[in-house]
Amino acid sequence: MVQIRDEVAGDVVAREHLLDACFGEARRLKTSERLREGRLPAEGLALIAEQVGRVVGTCRLWHVEAGPRRPALLLGPLAVDPAIQGLGLGSILMRAALRRADVLGHGAVLLMGDAPYYARFGFSAGLAEGLFMPGPFERERFLGLELRPETLSGARGIVRAAGAWDQAAPTPIVLETLVETGAASRRRVA
Repeated sequence: MVQIRDEVAGDVVAREHLLDACFGEARRLKTSERLREGRLPAEGLALIAEQVGRVVGTCRLWHVEAGPRRPALLLGPLAVDPAIQGLGLGSILMRAALRRADVLGHGAVLLMGDAPYYARFGFSAGLAEGLFMPGPFERERFLGLELRPETLSGARGIVRAAGAWDQAAPTPIVLETLVETGAASRRRVA
């Protein structure tokens, strides 16, 4: 029997092993990861699937801005242990996460994923067509879902990280060169 529950601090190592098994080390290089890096997931929206005391699935949602002053959530990653994939656990996790996001009053969810898979949950590329990820991304895999009507209507611009910083994680720092002065400055990267 699989139980869906809130993620707790003791799940971190098992969750990271599961994500590595599902997506490999290259997952850390993706643009979506840059939006999550150093941040906490949205409150109440980090779910774990557990089977006989073992983490077998995960789904997390993160605060972002879908263009200027337009709050949304970024879903991901959604992962299920390869040994039990194909049994519907991914759909169960997805539905639980979306239901909870709706109950908590969130208006929209964005994700990078396979359109045919996510269409069954109501996601479409059309809802994200005016938005851009802050790095390389595959346009046809960038999908949106409105939990509240018209939340993404007219959304334009770059998706940016929002929400709380994870005080336990190191804050990402990037050196950037200022063209006008030639001096280097430090800034947080979201």
